[in-house]
Amino acid sequence: MKAALLLPFIALAGCSAPAATGGSSDAAELADALKGRTAGSPQRCINASNLEAPRIIGETLVYRQGGRLWTTRIEEGCPSLAGDPLLVVEVYGSNLCRNDRFRTVPRGASIPGPYCRFGDFVPYTPAK
Repeated sequence: MKAALLLPFIALAGCSAPAATGGSSDAAELADALKGRTAGSPQRCINASNLEAPRIIGETLVYRQGGRLWTTRIEEGCPSLAGDPLLVVEVYGSNLCRNDRFRTVPRGASIPGPYCRFGDFVPYTPAK
């Protein structure tokens, strides 16, 4: 069952945008991605259905779900996010939650990197 839930995330991970390489450019790219949106209260879990592949911006993942964006900062860093990797997310049930684990696989490789963990998920909706 768990393998069946991973397949959509593995398939979508191939569509993610390349990661930025610099700290200040990461902040500028994240600000640009969230421009015109208002942050909501951080959530421990989000529904994993209808999530598009994440955009990797430094140590932040940005998921799109309809008109809403969700950001999650990686707990304790994740050095394997550099270089436009594929994400292999372990989904238990129908939610992605804080401290759930994922691994990265460099494109063209088959050996995954170390485990990384999601932080809280912050919703961003278009400003009214």
